[in-house]
Amino acid sequence: MVETIYLAGGCFWGIEAYFQRIEGVVKTEVGYANGNTKNPTYEEVCTKQTGHAETVKIEYDTDEISLKQLLKDFYSIINPFSVNRQGNDIGIQYRSGIYYTNNNQKEIIESFLRQQEHSENIAIEVEPIRNFYPAESYHQKYLDKNPNGYCHIRLPD
Repeated sequence: MVETIYLAGGCFWGIEAYFQRIEGVVKTEVGYANGNTKNPTYEEVCTKQTGHAETVKIEYDTDEISLKQLLKDFYSIINPFSVNRQGNDIGIQYRSGIYYTNNNQKEIIESFLRQQEHSENIAIEVEPIRNFYPAESYHQKYLDKNPNGYCHIRLPD
């Protein structure tokens, strides 16, 4: 069965590039999530006025990979204690978030985060996905098109 989870952890280029290499992930798409404007542009999101987070929509096959494993992978590539910042990316649009689509996912996410060391200091917001707007086409699979592009995430070989 294919499910969808939305992960925000700094610049969406690196998050997408990392997860598209994970077996069991069937599709990724970068975009803007959980903000207060409709169909924002990248330039609008960068003004820090829209409330959107740069986010990756991840569709995954639950027969091949669990949500818990995806969360472990996500947790390993971000700084879970950093507020509105990952690497050199600073601002509300670079906040870390896990946006779920159903209550079962919510329970798995909350259980996973409670089990982490120093869980009381984790700065990852956990919310239902309220909205998601795909980013402009030039952002999709950006690091595939621009292999020397900036990425705060160490990509697997």
